[in-house]
Amino acid sequence: MRTKQELSEAVRRDRRAALVVNAHSRRGRRLYRTVHSRLVAAGFTLLGAYPVDRPGELDRVLAEAADLGPDLLVVGGGDGTIGTAARLLAHRDIALGLLPLGTTNNFARSVNVPLDLDAAVEVLTAGKVIDVDLGLVGDMRFTNHVGIGFSADIMRKAPRRLKRVTGRLAYPMTALGLLARHRPLRVTVRAQAREHEFVTHQVYVANGGFHAGRPITADANADDRLLVAYPVGGPTRRGLLRATAGNAAAGHRRTLRDEPFLAVHQVWVETDRPALIEVDGEPYGETPVRIGLDPNALRVMAPADSPDR
Repeated sequence: MRTKQELSEAVRRDRRAALVVNAHSRRGRRLYRTVHSRLVAAGFTLLGAYPVDRPGELDRVLAEAADLGPDLLVVGGGDGTIGTAARLLAHRDIALGLLPLGTTNNFARSVNVPLDLDAAVEVLTAGKVIDVDLGLVGDMRFTNHVGIGFSADIMRKAPRRLKRVTGRLAYPMTALGLLARHRPLRVTVRAQAREHEFVTHQVYVANGGFHAGRPITADANADDRLLVAYPVGGPTRRGLLRATAGNAAAGHRRTLRDEPFLAVHQVWVETDRPALIEVDGEPYGETPVRIGLDPNALRVMAPADSPDR
């Protein structure tokens, strides 16, 4: 496998790429032609270009694009699309190029890729290849987070018809209906020979530095060899709402040394009853669960001044 510097030079010199855009969303469908034309105008030779209209075809299309042998696989979409591409490209000699077309774009924020489309294309032409960590839950890699409790209940129970009609609004609407009867969990987190217990409605274990489009802390990122485990609020529903708002407002002022954050390499999470799990917004399974890291697993095209460990 080439070094990161060699791959960076190949991308800048040869401009051999493949393009996959999640066109199932309105934004992806609207921007596909724009993205295609801007990449060609930037000098890229597109070995293949694929608008994906059906979510069930994304894995197959990404694999087909990677099999063309590009130096750069450019993927346009939200965090779910990017996460699928990241799992495919882990430990491969292909760089992932990000075109953030989602709502929160947590992974793009974590690796400093700008959300403006022209600026993101500029990163593909003038940036460099860095390698970042992926999380591991079981044998499944993830880019952003594992959610245990309330968020997973929302993902599992949001009605399909409501999602088709209202899009992402289906999730807060479902949350309002679930919150009144949601029971807190007694959670045990074991990490680095220590045990932590708390009662809460929600636990996150994050790999990157952002959640819901907001910083988790000022110093968390996707290239620090650390997971960040933290409960959101205590046993009351009001505490869950207050902590959710507080995290969104104050994350950029907090550090990994502050409570309630646990910066660890691996965690084992148990709950007093089986609790649902979601991974980057997709249903996964139930507790208990072990969550770890796959260090430097993914090569990503990032701004030229990006730090790289």
